[in-house]
Amino acid sequence: MSLEKQVMDKMKVAMKAKDSVALSSLRSIKSEILKAKTSGDFSGEMTEAEELKLIQKLVKQRKDSAQLYKEQNREDLAEEELNEVKILEDFLPEQMSEEAIAKEVKKIIEQTGASSMKDMGKVMGIATKQMAGKAEGAVISKIVKQELT
Repeated sequence: MSLEKQVMDKMKVAMKAKDSVALSSLRSIKSEILKAKTSGDFSGEMTEAEELKLIQKLVKQRKDSAQLYKEQNREDLAEEELNEVKILEDFLPEQMSEEAIAKEVKKIIEQTGASSMKDMGKVMGIATKQMAGKAEGAVISKIVKQELT
């Protein structure tokens, strides 16, 4: 089932349940899908990878906003953003632990023969493709840096 269909189904449920947090989160997904479809480089149907990227972008935005709100002592707004993150994460595959990411990164380093920070781009390219939707880029980057230094 496409992401758009899943979102529409969940929006109906959220409307009936009068769940404003879920509804807000789902509307943001729908809005991003519409933006992607109306952009000049859209080619018909969104791939699963594009859908995952879209959701990850929304999750990252919410987490960044929550962090800013916490720094400004606005716990009420931070909590609202984190509640939206929980709704959005339902559309993502289960996230990998840091240990699992480190294990995958070590395999990639062995396969590519990477030995220094000069090879970080090569390792990151492969790692982000293999772990798309399962791990955040910042976490992958941190682990790659640790392994290559």
